[in-house]
Amino acid sequence: MRETTEAIVGAVTGPPTAPRTLLLGRYDNAGRFQYTGRTTTLPQAPGRTIAPLLTPADSGHPWTGWSFSAGWGTRETLDVALVRPELVMEVGVDIARDTAERWHRPRPDLTPADVPRFPSPR
Repeated sequence: MRETTEAIVGAVTGPPTAPRTLLLGRYDNAGRFQYTGRTTTLPQAPGRTIAPLLTPADSGHPWTGWSFSAGWGTRETLDVALVRPELVMEVGVDIARDTAERWHRPRPDLTPADVPRFPSPR
């Protein structure tokens, strides 16, 4: 079963001028920006459309020093460019399976405060 939701872009793979995938997150109830998943590969035209909406991260990005796995069962890590966690994206998520999130569209009309919170670990 697939449903749509919003998430915040925290990093990209590929050149920031034409991102290939988006690494997404949500803030938890304690205010920490948590990684929630990665989109499927973006076609070139949408990647170029999204690129001007992204701002390179300042020092102190919540994911500084993190590494992201290229996939299940591999030790390969992704080469990512961190961006300011400001752009909200609408994504489709298959809630019956643990798969990549399908991007739908940027939501510049929303702020990160509008995105549902990720539950904090207990």
